[in-house]
Amino acid sequence: MNAAGFDTVDARLIDHLHTGFPLADSPFAEVGAALGLPEEEVLERLARLLAGGVLTRIGPLYQIERAGGNYLLAALEVPEARFDEVVTQVNAHLEVAHNYRREHRLNMWFVVASDTQQGTQACIAAIERETGLAVHSFPKEREYRVELRLPACTDGAALPPPAAPMPARQLTGVVPLEALDRQLIAATQSGLPLVPQPYEALGAMLGVDAREVQARLAALLERGVIRRIGAVANHYRLGYTANGMTVWDVDDRHVDELGERIGRLAGVTHCYRRTRALPGWPYNLFVMLHSRSRAGVELQAQAVAGILGEACRGHEILYSTRVLKKTGLRLAMP
Repeated sequence: MNAAGFDTVDARLIDHLHTGFPLADSPFAEVGAALGLPEEEVLERLARLLAGGVLTRIGPLYQIERAGGNYLLAALEVPEARFDEVVTQVNAHLEVAHNYRREHRLNMWFVVASDTQQGTQACIAAIERETGLAVHSFPKEREYRVELRLPACTDGAALPPPAAPMPARQLTGVVPLEALDRQLIAATQSGLPLVPQPYEALGAMLGVDAREVQARLAALLERGVIRRIGAVANHYRLGYTANGMTVWDVDDRHVDELGERIGRLAGVTHCYRRTRALPGWPYNLFVMLHSRSRAGVELQAQAVAGILGEACRGHEILYSTRVLKKTGLRLAMP
C-alpha cells in the first residue's frame, strides 16, 4: 500500500474501470473475472478506495447538455479578505458542481450544471446577488476532448501515457427523456450502489426490473447522454498534483483544426473552444493539463504551443491551488 492509500492491484482495478463498466446482472463479478479477482474482493477494494477518497464514484458520467441541460464555466475575482466567505456562498448552490482556487486575478473558477438553461442562469444571477461580485462566464462553443482518465498504474514519469487518437464525438440536438430516465439520472449521478447486483437495487428503488435499468442506461450511453460508465478517480490522490488550466488566444480561422490535434496530446483531459470576453479576456481555447509536477505541465504546455505556432497570439497557465468543491452533476429527484 502506498502513501496515497492504494496498492498495485488497486491501480489495475482503477485503470480497468476507467475503460468502462459492464451492463450485466453481476457487473462486479465480471470485473473480477477480467482481473483474476473474486467478486467479494473487488467490492471490498472499491469500498476502501471510495471511503479513502482515491475514487469519488463508480457509475455513469452524464453529458446533461444532450438532455437539454447546461454546463457553464464561470469565474470570480474575489478579494482575499472575503475568499472563505464567498466560497461558502458559491458552494451552497446545488448547481455548482466543481469549484477551484487558481493562481490568477480571477482566482475562483467554478462549473454550474443544471438540467435547464434557465437553471444555470438563475444560479449565476443568485451568486452575483449574494456575493456582490461580477461573474465572468465562458460558454462552451465546441468540445475537442473530455477524458479525465489518468492512469493509476505508472512508472513515475512526468507525463502519462499518450492519449488514444480519438476525436470527441460532435453530438448535436437534445435527446428527449422520459420521467423514468430522469429518475434514473438522479438516482445514479452520485454513483452506483456498491452491491453485487447494483442494477437490481436501482430497479427496486425505481419500481422496475434490473433489465429495464440496464436497457435504459445502454440507450443513454448510445445517445450520448452518458459519456461513459466507470470509475471517477481523484487525480490528486493518483499523484497528478499539478493541474494547469491553460488558456490560449488562437486565430479563429484555425482554432477548430488545431483544437482537435491538441485534444489528442498526452496529459490533455479537457479541451474546448470558449467565448472570448473582450477586452480583458482574449482567450478562446481552454486546455486542461495534468501532471505529477509543474515542470511536467510546462512541458505539456510547450507541446501545445508547438502545435499552435503562429496561430497563437498569447497564453496563460492558471494553476489550481485548492479544490473548493467537487461533486459533479447533482439533480433533485423528480
